[in-house]
Amino acid sequence: MQRSHAPISQDLVLVGGGHAHVTVLRKWGMGPLPGARVTLISRDLQAPYSGMLPGCVAGHYAFEEAHIDLRPLCRFAGARFFHDEVVGMDAANKRLLCRNRPPVAYDALSINIGAAPAMAGVPGAVGGVTPVKPIDGFWEHWLRLRERVWGREGGAEARLGIVGAGAGGVELALALQHGLENPPPGRAAPQLALHLFTDGPDVLAAHNPLVRAKFRHLLAERGIKVHLEHKVVEVHPGGLRCANGRAFALDEILWAVGAGAQTWPAEAGLAVDEQGFIKVRETLESVSHPGVFAVGDSAAVVEHPRPKSGVFAVRQGPPLWSNLRRKLSGRPLKPFRPQRAFLSLIATGGKRAVASRSWWALEGAWVWAWKDRIDRRFVSSFNQLPPMPATAAPEGVFPLPPEAEEQEAAQNPAMRCGGCGAKVGVAALEQALAGLDPSARADVLLGLRERDDAAAVAVPAGKIMLHSVDFFPAFMDDPYLFGQVAANHALGDLRAMGAAPQTALSIAVVPYGSEKQMAETLAQTLQGALKALNEAGAALVGGHASEGEALSLGFAVNGLADRERLLRKGGLRPGDQLLLTQPLGVGALFAADMRCQAKGPWIAAALAGMTQSQGPAADCLLAHGATACTDVTGFGLLGHLLEMLEASQAPGRPGDDPAGVHIELDLAAVPVLDGAEELAARGVVSSLHPRNLHFRHCLQDPAAASKAPRYPLLFDPQTAGGLLAAIPAAQAPACVQALRRRGYAQAALIGRAVPGGAGQPSVSLR
Repeated sequence: MQRSHAPISQDLVLVGGGHAHVTVLRKWGMGPLPGARVTLISRDLQAPYSGMLPGCVAGHYAFEEAHIDLRPLCRFAGARFFHDEVVGMDAANKRLLCRNRPPVAYDALSINIGAAPAMAGVPGAVGGVTPVKPIDGFWEHWLRLRERVWGREGGAEARLGIVGAGAGGVELALALQHGLENPPPGRAAPQLALHLFTDGPDVLAAHNPLVRAKFRHLLAERGIKVHLEHKVVEVHPGGLRCANGRAFALDEILWAVGAGAQTWPAEAGLAVDEQGFIKVRETLESVSHPGVFAVGDSAAVVEHPRPKSGVFAVRQGPPLWSNLRRKLSGRPLKPFRPQRAFLSLIATGGKRAVASRSWWALEGAWVWAWKDRIDRRFVSSFNQLPPMPATAAPEGVFPLPPEAEEQEAAQNPAMRCGGCGAKVGVAALEQALAGLDPSARADVLLGLRERDDAAAVAVPAGKIMLHSVDFFPAFMDDPYLFGQVAANHALGDLRAMGAAPQTALSIAVVPYGSEKQMAETLAQTLQGALKALNEAGAALVGGHASEGEALSLGFAVNGLADRERLLRKGGLRPGDQLLLTQPLGVGALFAADMRCQAKGPWIAAALAGMTQSQGPAADCLLAHGATACTDVTGFGLLGHLLEMLEASQAPGRPGDDPAGVHIELDLAAVPVLDGAEELAARGVVSSLHPRNLHFRHCLQDPAAASKAPRYPLLFDPQTAGGLLAAIPAAQAPACVQALRRRGYAQAALIGRAVPGGAGQPSVSLR
């Protein structure tokens, strides 16, 4: 893949991980546009390929075989990945409103969000059926439905209805029957009664008579009851009712009727058709809003109306990529004319399929093999990404127009000053700070709002003040999440000592770019940090921001504690149990993420832990009599455990056991993040890992220990890691249960302190 180091001057935002957008990302990775920053916003980590979804239901494909992992694809493309959902749009100010983060600005926008279930006007349908669209939400619905059917007691018949007899509904009915009647070992096949409903006179109305005849015969042969001209007008618990007055008792209903539009584009003022789909020209650009594009099921091409089908979405990918580049480069857009006739490959449940085009149709196992080969090749082209050497710009890569080059040169000079000349400009800084709302504290006398030269903070009577600082470059592409992680990481030192956070000063380096882009990046980063700081009760009282090559962030934090309740690294005593609040593996996972080798769900799970406050955990440890504590960060578990041992065996301290303290560590009990052990076994480790290996000198038998599968993770550096504490043995089990109730699901006892060591820190693995 290629990388551009040009200052950021434009933001391209892709909303949704549909078929066209994954093509754009892959092609962008092979040839980025200098100065353009790409962001994908998707509510899903893994995008389903619609052509393989029936095969998943039938049991022919595992989940990952039919889904495209969006995070490594974004890494390959050099794009930011925001795991969120767009719920609105401020078109006038070119900002997208998200469910769980601050608004995201764009210069060019592409929407590929699929369709919503078309349930309007059918009472009881919402919440009473399992919708097939949007397909990215169908899989979880299907798994729950399948468990309900397989879990029926006494072999009772399961009555299932599929509403909609187009290609999607018919294919799903056949796949569902095959999948449910062929359960995994240990599960009994249910008795099924399948019903297919359509308001039309035949199944597969959009296909030729030969195809319709084949499927009528096949459905009858499989015992699937087809109800023609049965328009469903009501869904109720236990069944549905049709317009002709007939009612059907059903245990489960799947909704595969047409496609409805998501509402937020129309609410934002984009021109839409009668069904609510975004109206676009043959260039795929909105007819009402220049710079906004739409593709796939979410779009209606005015000049070339076509049915909602993944066939057309896939074909729109390359022309969309080209026109997005042209738009950002100030070049004329090119029209795209979709094919009139197209090949359909419709699976029939088992490993057979029907191929149709125009007036002909063919059926057989060879058609399934053909479809299977096409589908697997498509998905693997996004999941198995090639390394791309840096080469000359490929065809279709355009330089900026002269007027844009002049503007960029003014905003992004070739030579950057150092010292105070490297500060972020006042206008960008004011924009970034405008939306911040730091916690208000009575003991903060002068803070962020006063904009004085320094903050003034009072120390309450009877408290001592603790100080710490952390700073590091971004290792993820989402500045909002990075802000949360950086703040949590800095607060970890205070939490480990039992202190309540009081204030924070930020230190930020913002990537070179236009004033607007720098303000946007800084605002997203500080908003994320403020989320973590406000939740901790810490007031952001000021900071400093400079421009540089890459986003970096840190905090100088202070906290307040009672002298008598202060937790220290030293304090390990024989008999104490070792407790770890969070799993290990962050270093290995993000090392793999940088190489496009980490699965999206792995990284999502890691981020969930890194953005989880350790405040409730620290309170729980104190309540259960913790005698020593530290946070597990850059030196890894073994490095920080060694610090605790050394501090606990300092000579001359009252109560020290002259025999010293030895640690018995239960490596199998150490919690690890999904994927971390697999990556470590493949040799994928953090760049700090080799230096952390120095800490193995404290192991009693390093050679034997190194054979354990989790051994490499002892040296894995953590960011915003968990707390490692010593708990009196009588309190330890209750402490673990209390932590799990507070949301630390993988908190675990991982070892114990015993007499020994003769003053020398030592650890044995068991």
